Amino acid sequence: MRHRGDGTPGSTAFGGILLLALLLSFPAAVLADMDNALWAALKNGDHVALIRHALAPGTDDPPGFRIDDCSTQRNLSEAGREHARSIGARFREHGVENVVIYSSLWCRCLETARLLDLGKVNPFPGLNSFFRDRSREGLQTAEVRALVKNRPKRASLVLVTHQVNIIALSGVPPQSGEIVVLRPDGEHLIVMGRIR
Repeated sequence: MRHRGDGTPGSTAFGGILLLALLLSFPAAVLADMDNALWAALKNGDHVALIRHALAPGTDDPPGFRIDDCSTQRNLSEAGREHARSIGARFREHGVENVVIYSSLWCRCLETARLLDLGKVNPFPGLNSFFRDRSREGLQTAEVRALVKNRPKRASLVLVTHQVNIIALSGVPPQSGEIVVLRPDGEHLIVMGRIR
């Protein structure tokens, strides 16, 4: 059908209304089953959880910020700290406790990783933000892929990082605190889904 734009079948408006109706009728139970399947995959230890740091209001870091001085960076808010704790609680509720955690060296990522309370946090420069220096994207993404490839067996790998890094690895633009679940497959990382 041709686009007519008048709200009749075949128009963009009609298609948008139909799509909205389908999304609203999607059973909540199906969404819950999808989440449960992702948690089960993480529990089995053969998947990777990419987590964008919890809520840190603003965008980017102040001019002149330093990686070794949290007071110069954009940091988690109190709501962000509570959010990070609740993410860790969800891991435990779903029995995902045998994890190895790596984090960007940015304070908001390290704090998110520590507040998950799932074990020792390993700082890993490959997870650092390249928002200000996109020339680092290829090198850092390769470092993370190597980390995933050589991950410990029978343990879930949890990587706490930044939006730009997650997009580079998965193509998914995550919200603060969102988990993107990946399945390593040889040299590829397959997106299995998102846990919001």
